Amino acid sequence: MVKYQDSALDRTFAALSDPTRRALIARLSEQQPLSVSELARPFEMSLPAVMKHLDVLSDAGLVTRKKTGRTVSCRLNAGPMKEATDWLERYQRFWSESLDRLATLVEEDE
Repeated sequence: MVKYQDSALDRTFAALSDPTRRALIARLSEQQPLSVSELARPFEMSLPAVMKHLDVLSDAGLVTRKKTGRTVSCRLNAGPMKEATDWLERYQRFWSESLDRLATLVEEDE
């Protein structure tokens, strides 16, 4: 069995693959810091379920948490998304160039 190295890019894409986690990231991008309770308020799920999503985001480095007394506040760390964006942009350029070449060939045939 082949064992792959768990990279930061893999963790970022895995964390962002879930719509609830993307919604949590979106909320933190609008207002931060937010307590876990404030962050969980609009979701129809239990606080432990939200905490599990936050664990995944934290493991990917996308969210940092700080405990002050009994309150845990969360902040967005968008740094890991830069590597994901760079990776996606490389393929966006590839497809743009390929489609431009296809358009040129179609125009030449007409």
